[in-house]
Amino acid sequence: MKEHFIAGESQEEEDFNLRAIIDKYSIHWKWFVLCVLVSMIVAFMYLRYTAPQYRATTTILVKDDKKGGMLSELSSFADLGLGGGLKSNVDNEVEILKSRTLVESTVKKLNFNISLIVKGNVRDVEIYNDGPITVYFVNTIADFDKVKVSFDFIPVTANTFKLDRHLSVDNSKFVLGVKKEFQYGEIIKTIYGDLQIAKKDYDKKKYPFDGSPISVKIYPIDVVVDSYLGRLGVTSISKTSSVVELTITDPVIDKAQDFLDNLIQIYNRDAVEDKNFISEKTSEFISNRLKLITQELDGVEQDVESFKQTNKLTDIESEAQLFIKGSNEYSKQVIETEIQMNVVTSMLDFMKKSTNSDLLPTSIIAGQTDATGMINSYNELVLDRNRILKSATTANPSVVKLDQQITSLKANVVASLNRIQATLSIQKRDLNSNEGVFNAKISKIPVQERQFRVIARQQKVKEELYLYLLQKREETAISLSATEPNARVIDAARASTIPVAPKKNIVYLAAFLLGLLVPFGFIYVDDLLDTKIKSRLDLEGRTNIPFIGDVPTSETPTEIIKSENRTSTAEALRIIRTNLEFMINQVDESLAKTFFVTSTFPHEGKTFASVNLAATFALSGKKVLLVGMDIRNPKIDEYVHTPHIVGVTNYLHSSDYVLDDLIVKQEGYEAFYCLPAGVIPPNPAELLMSNRVELFFKELKSKFDYIIVDTAPVSLVTDTLLIAKYADCFVYVVRANFLEKRMLAVANVLFKDKKLPNMCMLLNDSSATKGYGYGYGYGRASSYGYGYGYGVKTKKLPWYKKIFSA
Repeated sequence: MKEHFIAGESQEEEDFNLRAIIDKYSIHWKWFVLCVLVSMIVAFMYLRYTAPQYRATTTILVKDDKKGGMLSELSSFADLGLGGGLKSNVDNEVEILKSRTLVESTVKKLNFNISLIVKGNVRDVEIYNDGPITVYFVNTIADFDKVKVSFDFIPVTANTFKLDRHLSVDNSKFVLGVKKEFQYGEIIKTIYGDLQIAKKDYDKKKYPFDGSPISVKIYPIDVVVDSYLGRLGVTSISKTSSVVELTITDPVIDKAQDFLDNLIQIYNRDAVEDKNFISEKTSEFISNRLKLITQELDGVEQDVESFKQTNKLTDIESEAQLFIKGSNEYSKQVIETEIQMNVVTSMLDFMKKSTNSDLLPTSIIAGQTDATGMINSYNELVLDRNRILKSATTANPSVVKLDQQITSLKANVVASLNRIQATLSIQKRDLNSNEGVFNAKISKIPVQERQFRVIARQQKVKEELYLYLLQKREETAISLSATEPNARVIDAARASTIPVAPKKNIVYLAAFLLGLLVPFGFIYVDDLLDTKIKSRLDLEGRTNIPFIGDVPTSETPTEIIKSENRTSTAEALRIIRTNLEFMINQVDESLAKTFFVTSTFPHEGKTFASVNLAATFALSGKKVLLVGMDIRNPKIDEYVHTPHIVGVTNYLHSSDYVLDDLIVKQEGYEAFYCLPAGVIPPNPAELLMSNRVELFFKELKSKFDYIIVDTAPVSLVTDTLLIAKYADCFVYVVRANFLEKRMLAVANVLFKDKKLPNMCMLLNDSSATKGYGYGYGYGRASSYGYGYGYGVKTKKLPWYKKIFSA
């Protein structure tokens, strides 16, 4: 039954955890409202006095070699593979556009280090193009870019003005000389250079200048450049295009637009200058190379001329062919001559062996008509002889005559053949000689050809290089005369008339959230750093002791509960009374049910709980006895009426006292009795260990229905542990906002070791945001003034806790 009660109550408490958290913060709603109101006022003042920032935007199309060609100044050498590592792409150009050098050039061109400020009632306003004056510095000192100085321009008349110097840098005179008033356009000598202030027309509607001083501020260039670098944004629109967007924020719209426009102009100017510089250097290089190549080409051509003159050549290839053809012709003639010589030799050998009846071969000696004619005549004589011999003998005179003619003609043929043989031998020798001449010339041709090829190769290289450089010189001249900018402006710089900062909605939203977070943070940190037990939620998870309820802060802590009471404290005590009945439901009904009330330290309200629990049980019609056994520091007399000072200690110390004489009935109750602690003894522990204690409780249990015993704190003295065995149930009181969470270890040890029988826990002085039951109102924190005397005093809440307390 008891476990079911505790578990069910824990579940119910757990269901309301979120509500408890909300209540913890909602109770301080006044501070949330106050902080939100203060934050909104601060936000309003911030927006009122902060200069609005406007954003200017421009869009450009940047050359990208992935979408276009190479750089024009290097396209001259594209066929040589040069310039491959110097291509333009969007990423490189974006970094150039964000470079400090480019921003510094723009700032110097526009003189943005000099600002004109008009002081206003709410905030100062910077004037730019439409101001009444223009300030110039010429012939400045070397460190002018590092100067930080300000002075006031004060108009005197329509044509004169004076300067009021603020000594923000040093104590030297800003203006040299003693003159106090100056003319517009006059050169003014200063320690920083020559100052000139020119008057100009301006838009009086835009700048309602009423003749009040204008503050002229000069800033170091590096400071101004850092400011613009921090506000400049350069981004590529997409990865597939070469369109780049440039943005910048500034309080002055015209200033932001001029900065972006001039930034693009200087960027294009620098790009064109770089290209022209490269083109000029390229042209200069080509011209110098042309001069050198011309000289080298002249030298090579002279070498060709000398070589041909020395070797008596015009065209080596043609002459080589002629030499080879001539050599082949002589070789052929030599062969033919040798053949004829062999034929002649064969004829001579045949004639030596032939008779007058043998015929000689004809037409075998080419080109020798005389010899051929004699051979033919010889053969005719032999044929005539052979014909006659067919009908006559060798002695025939005709045959004899023919023999003589044949012999004579044969001798002539032999002589002719010998002459032919001699002629052919001479002819062969001449042919061999001529053939040797041609062969000698042919043998020289490879060497001459190799030597000529070396010279011709040099000549060809020089000629081709010369022609190549001539072509590139013209291309470079065209590139130099037609250099185009690196970026084309798509949209000129334009600023929105709606400020981008500060954004009112965001500022007010941030202020609202900050107004909520500040008190929330303080409450959270305070709760996080607070080690005291606040509510039952702090007990969960830290102890297994059954929880019987909590008593909210009482508005009248020294008054005892009456039957007519309907306060939250009274109702809480009635609930606790019911829960205590569950704790002792197995106690013998014939004897009094005994409840001991204790705590860890003094000032936790155990006496308050004891008295009011006794009164609550008494209101139920039961006979109740309240016993004061905190004999070292009795406090019962602060709540109930005790006409005499004798009590428990007197009864335990001496057998002369009778209990009935010491018990006092309380007025206003039918059966509410009280037994005071009595005189404080010198030996409390020994007194509680006497045998009379057992007789004391045995006699009381036979006379009453309920006995409520107020005992001493368990962490300071051992008194309570000495008499714990006489209790049916121990009510362990824990005071909220007093006991530290770590001190629950004392109660846990007592519960684990069962030193206090049937132990349960009661939370006292809890801060209730709502009353119990039927709307019984709100409780207020109070101090019980326990005055125990053990050196533990009630600590007052610090001021910051009082602020956030209910």
